[in-house]
Amino acid sequence: MAGNFRTLDDVDVKGKRVLLRVDLNVPMENGHVSDATRLERVAPTINEIASKGGKVILLAHFGRPKGRDAKDSLKPVAAALSQVIKRPVAFADDCIGEPAATAIAAMKDGDVLCLENTRFHKEEEKNDPAFVGELAKLGDIWVNDAFSAAHRAHASTEGLGHKLPAYAGRTMQAELDALDKALGRPAKPVIAIVGGAKVSTKIDLLENLVTKVDALVIGGGMANTFLHAQGVQIGKSLAEKDLAATALRIMEKAESSNCAIILPVDATVSFHFAANSPSFAYGLDAIPPDSMILDVGPQSTARIHSAIDDAATLVWNGPLGAFELTPFDRGTMVAAKHAAERTKAKKLVSVAGGGDTVAALNQAGVAGDFSYVSTAGGAFLEWMEGKPLPGVEVLKA
Repeated sequence: MAGNFRTLDDVDVKGKRVLLRVDLNVPMENGHVSDATRLERVAPTINEIASKGGKVILLAHFGRPKGRDAKDSLKPVAAALSQVIKRPVAFADDCIGEPAATAIAAMKDGDVLCLENTRFHKEEEKNDPAFVGELAKLGDIWVNDAFSAAHRAHASTEGLGHKLPAYAGRTMQAELDALDKALGRPAKPVIAIVGGAKVSTKIDLLENLVTKVDALVIGGGMANTFLHAQGVQIGKSLAEKDLAATALRIMEKAESSNCAIILPVDATVSFHFAANSPSFAYGLDAIPPDSMILDVGPQSTARIHSAIDDAATLVWNGPLGAFELTPFDRGTMVAAKHAAERTKAKKLVSVAGGGDTVAALNQAGVAGDFSYVSTAGGAFLEWMEGKPLPGVEVLKA
């Protein structure tokens, strides 16, 4: 995949004004960045361009402001970024117009400047051509390093790619390489693990995956909907019973595509949705009517391990149970650790993404052992659904 995209290897940035779209949408507490993961991810691209003598002009959004709002200013984020990249980061009070132009005119080769939140202008999200033109005046080339915003056709994430020579930054390049290894041109067999609460949010995802993978493990509340569709009595478990026909359709599509669907064969149940409430393992034919399925059972865990052992590539999105509550995190934790061990042994390429998935892998302490963990929520999901991403399409050579 990455071979089809222009990257920083294809351009000499020395002396050029480089408009670099990054993801600086970091969590804040009391005016300070509480998790610098996204800043660390963009640091290599910023430092490479600066070291090669480019003028690095950062474009980013923060939050969902309706117009200019001081609480959504990027100024404190720019200060935190400076600590991460170990370079001064100047700041301009607007992303277009005189404040931006004046700050850029004062830059020397290798300097880094952060422009104010692009979403302070409503034209950003509308991909307004005049606004795109105002941004384009500020740079000589455009580099997109924000895969997490690549599913949005906004001015700074897509529009600039039609106005200026466009390239993928190193974070974008790494993401595209990882995704290519996961579903583009993967080592086979390929297994996908998809969990989470609802089928309704992942219908497109499941329909695409059954045509791409050799086996699909379905867990979490989603699995209950599939079990219900097959006539299993699931007690008071979370399920979307009105989607039974959809679940059966997905299973039929999987069968015609030679994709094995792996559903739970037993369950860990409780009578209360609370941490450390008493839990019991039951076969699917014996789920008590007043109980809830909150995790996969031990036999299901063993089946998932076997499926991971048989695979050369794993794509993971969503937990297998109510992982935020002990002991109902066990299925997810054990499977994550098993996949991590296979990856460390060079027997598996493992790619995971989505907010709950990243949280679960961090909880298991294995996020660093997976081949690649995507922090891009919506963009990762849309890519898994097989949809073209505007911010990626515009980078194609």
